[in-house]
Amino acid sequence: MHQSRVYALLIDTPEDDAAHAAAFWSAALGGTARPVPAEPQFTVLDEALPGLAAIVQAVDDIPRFHLDIETDDVEAETARLLALGAVPVAQWLECRVLRAPGGHLVCVIPVHSDLDAFRAQATRWP
Repeated sequence: MHQSRVYALLIDTPEDDAAHAAAFWSAALGGTARPVPAEPQFTVLDEALPGLAAIVQAVDDIPRFHLDIETDDVEAETARLLALGAVPVAQWLECRVLRAPGGHLVCVIPVHSDLDAFRAQATRWP
């Protein structure tokens, strides 16, 4: 048995536009842009989406939105989503990138939020 929940909405933006996009989205959503020094491709938009992390991600691809699903068992959650019709795209560190039916990307990641909050809000899967 494992648990999972939507952790973040990522705003994937071409690298050259990422700083401008972070400034725009933080102002548009009422958050504060906070670069992540250890992972410079990410800018967190603190307080932009209550209950959900909002993050601008610099990518070498087209602009799009994608969801990060956090879980206490990456393998089990990946298998669950594959059984629902997702297809594997890539793996980056502990993250599994999948394409959901309809073409949207979803990343399965280890728990990133406060563990008590995760346990209280996550869905338990058989």
